[in-house]
Amino acid sequence: MLHDKTIVKTSLAALLFGAVCIVIFLLAKPQTQTDQLKIVSTIFPGYDFARTIAGDNADIAMLIYPGSEIHSFEPSPQDIINIQDSDVFIYVGGESEAWVEKIIANLDTNRTKIVRMMDAVDLVKEELVGGMESEHENEDEIEYDEHVWTSPLNAIKIVESIRDALVNADPQNANFYQAATTNYIKQLAQLDSDIRATLSDTTHHTLIFGDRFPLRYFVKEYNLQYYAAFPGCSDQTEASTATLAFLINKIKSENIKYIFTIELSNQAIARTIAAETGTEILEFHSLHNISKSDFDSGKTYLQIMYQNLTNLKRALN
Repeated sequence: MLHDKTIVKTSLAALLFGAVCIVIFLLAKPQTQTDQLKIVSTIFPGYDFARTIAGDNADIAMLIYPGSEIHSFEPSPQDIINIQDSDVFIYVGGESEAWVEKIIANLDTNRTKIVRMMDAVDLVKEELVGGMESEHENEDEIEYDEHVWTSPLNAIKIVESIRDALVNADPQNANFYQAATTNYIKQLAQLDSDIRATLSDTTHHTLIFGDRFPLRYFVKEYNLQYYAAFPGCSDQTEASTATLAFLINKIKSENIKYIFTIELSNQAIARTIAAETGTEILEFHSLHNISKSDFDSGKTYLQIMYQNLTNLKRALN
């Protein structure tokens, strides 16, 4: 009888040991999904476009931390590794992402498909309008506006480029990407139509920004005038007395009731101007980056653009 109990204990111990080994093996084994694409985008628009097209077929990462200032971004070693390991890499291009060029120069493009958003559209030059301050010593230097996604029609072109990269990287899911893109383009086209319909009924067509102005593509598309403190990618935060005076006089002379700022702004310039003119401050979100709370809640390009449209309608009527 004692011998039988020993056998039972030994068997239970063996089973327990085997179970522990299986658990350790499962915990130690990397839990990767090899059938998923790995997509990396430097900023929010590329990230949001990619997740809309790819759905559950991809693991999508955004390099820029939500809520952070992207113009001073420097990639970490892990960021570089993530780019090198990606199947599709999406970036803007231009001066603020000059660091990218050094990385992609060494990428295996047979493995990683690259989407440069500025390549998808007709570029518009940065410009200095009345009252605006420049940070460039050489005024003849040509610099293109990097904020290409701010026009919904440009967004369509960028989405098509991302779709092509996904199909190239993952042809077995090509039909899914094609269908998702077709559906998304319909929504972007509707956004464009809604913007045109709204602006056709507005009284005013001039926007005043007490901030940077990263919306050249938007105002060009919809034939709007604008005045602002700085160009789109300026790193300046304090406006001169001359710039403040110009914007204040423009508001008073054209009887403008609202002044805009962009997302994640300290609003210092806008508050100064608002105090002098009695204007109300509104936000126009350029989607360069979004807050952590918006990112965590899954806020999308379309949702933010429709918020912009609501503020536009309010400001221009």
